[in-house]
Formats: sequence, C-alpha cells, structure tokens
Amino acid sequence: MKLTAKIIGALILGIITGIIFNLFAPGIFPTVDTYLLTPIGQIFLKLIKMLVVPIVFFSIVLGTAGVGDPKKLGRIGAKTIIYFLLTTTIALTIAMSLAYLIQPGEEGAFDTAEASFEAAEAPPVMETFLNMIPTNPIQALANGEMLQIIIFSVFIGLGLVKLGKKGETTLKVIEQGNDIMMYLVMLVMRLAPYGAFALIASAIGSAGMDAIQSMFMYFIVVVVALIVHAVVTYGSAVLLLAKQSPIWFFKEFFPAMTVAFSTATSSGTLPISMDVAQKRLKVPESVSSFVQPLGATINMDGTAIMQGVATVFLAQIYGIDLSMGDLVTVVVTATLASIGTAGVPGVGLIMLAMVLQSVGIPVEGIGLILAVDRLLDMLRTAVNITGDASCALVVAKTEEKHAPAKA
Repeated sequence: MKLTAKIIGALILGIITGIIFNLFAPGIFPTVDTYLLTPIGQIFLKLIKMLVVPIVFFSIVLGTAGVGDPKKLGRIGAKTIIYFLLTTTIALTIAMSLAYLIQPGEEGAFDTAEASFEAAEAPPVMETFLNMIPTNPIQALANGEMLQIIIFSVFIGLGLVKLGKKGETTLKVIEQGNDIMMYLVMLVMRLAPYGAFALIASAIGSAGMDAIQSMFMYFIVVVVALIVHAVVTYGSAVLLLAKQSPIWFFKEFFPAMTVAFSTATSSGTLPISMDVAQKRLKVPESVSSFVQPLGATINMDGTAIMQGVATVFLAQIYGIDLSMGDLVTVVVTATLASIGTAGVPGVGLIMLAMVLQSVGIPVEGIGLILAVDRLLDMLRTAVNITGDASCALVVAKTEEKHAPAKA
C-alpha cells in the first residue's frame, strides 16, 4: 500500500476514533489522550520539526548559490511576494462573500456575555521588518527564527557565488548536509500514518461534539471557502500561469497536504512539502528552496479565510453592519498583517484581533470560535502549504523563459 493511502486511512480511522470517544467514552478520553494519543502525535511532530531548521538553511544556501545571479533572485522574490499578496486578497474576498451569502452568525443562539479573549499585542510593523536581519545568526538557528534564517542563508549563498572555486568545498559540504536531511525526511515519513492517526483522534476528541454542533455553520463556511480557494484560485494559477493540469498538481502534492492537515504546522511540514514539490512537481531546487520557506512564514491564505469568515460571523452575532469601506479595511488590514506579523508566535489570532479592532468588533468574540479553531487550523495549514507549492510551480514555469537557450 502506498504511503499516501496509509495516511488517508489513518486520518479516517483517527476521525472515527475521536467521534467514538466523544459519543461513547468521554470519561476515559483524557487518560487515553494524555498517555497514548498526544505522546505518539508529539513524537512525530518533534521528529519533523527537528529537520526544519537544517533543511531550510541547507536548501536556501544551495538554492541561492544555484540561482547565482542576484537579479534573478530579486525577480523570483518579487514574483513570490506579488503572488502571495494577490492570493491572500482573493482568499479574503471569497471568505467574506460566502459568509454574507450563508450568514452563519444568524443561525443559533450565542452567549456573547460568556465570551472572553485577550489578544497578545502584535509588535510594530517596522520592528518586524528590522528583526528579519539576525544580529546573532547562531541564536536565530537555535531559536528557529525562520525569517532571520532565510535572510542569513541567502547571504551565505550569495557569498559562495562570489567566492567561486574557493567556496566549492563549503558548497559540497552543504550539498551533502542537504542530502542527509532529505534521507531523514523519507525515514520520518514512514511514521506519518501513526502520527496522523494520533493527532486527528486527539483533535476530534478534544474539541467535543457540543462545540462542533454549536459552531457548525461557521465551521462549514470556513471549510467551503478553503476548498473553493484551493480549487479555483490555485487551480486557475496552475492552469493559466504554469500551464499545467490542476488535477495533476493536486494529485501529486496530496501527500504533503495530508501531513500538513494532521500536523497543523506550515513550517513543520516544510521538509515534506519541499521534497514533494521537487520530486513530484519537478520544481527546481533553486526555486522551491526559496519560495516555500518564505511562504511557510508569510503566506497565510488559509488563515486569511478564517479571519474573513470570523469577522463577518462576529459582526452578525453582535449586530454590527459592516459598510463597503469596512470590508475593504478588513481585506487591506488582513493582507498587510500577514506580512507585517510574519514569524510572530500565535500569529493567526493576533491578526484576527487586529482585523476586528480595525472595524470596531469586540475582540472578546474570538472566544466563541476557539472551540473549533484547532480543527480548522488543520485545514488552513493544508491550504497554506498548497498555496506555497502552487506559487513555487508558477514561479518555476515563468522562469523557464529566462533560462539560457541550449546550443
């Protein structure tokens, strides 16, 4: 049986297990979760996260050195940022349109008096941009500061290009390090079905059926928006810009999507998503190693969809009419916040708090949606990394016309 089929089977079995615990054995679930499900899931997660920093460092250094030309690197970077900004804007538009069409906040009774949430304060945008440059690269690597690691790795790669033959030995060592990491990815992936089962069973069991039922319409709108955005937006980009079949794209990238769904971490899934993009989508390593780590940090289409739906949902609950100007404010704030808060811990809820404050909706309302946020986070992550891969494919195909003609 193929690994993808095993992971899908494990996810289905995990969902069924979580529901059974919820309905028939809620009393023993905490014990099973604490001593069985959570440890298995966390072991798998930690093994993946163990590989993230070295893979990002090695691959970006190799990618930058492989690109060679700083102008080409700048062109790839510009295309990537523009793609992410456009797809985030489209994601928000789809989310709010569906929320207004279905009106999840009009279904059921919600106790806003009991809702409470205290948002962590986002750092100033300029501080975030300044923090992209590491003053201590070793500390950045140790702490997993992804933006700082990306910047440092790009500089190392450019330095190796300038050194030419003098840097060949160092480049060879980095290539060998990258090969070792990719081998370890394949090794860890053998545990994916077990990790996926434990993580999804724990998430379903912890959420509780009562919470899912009370937030059912909100949950459905977010899920539909995520599916529409992935299929229509990414599918269209792959078809029109990369000139490839969307069906082929989703089929080939599906293994990475299943891992992202079970782990709910974009950066944690990087080793797998990059491996799949390079081997199955045939994205050149020089493009994949730059676009996907950057996307895992700043591209948050799935999160933007949650914010769009949540904003309209909470506005309906609190009886607040959002004008067209308010909707534009939501789109602009959420799009810019996705870049301005890149790398900040708990960024999804911080961004949502910023969006709600920008249009006068009580931030405490976030407390209402927290019950199902863990489940939606899994779906959001799968969409986020799919967006990164579609961007990498589009950039790779559009860069082919700049490749030197073969003699």
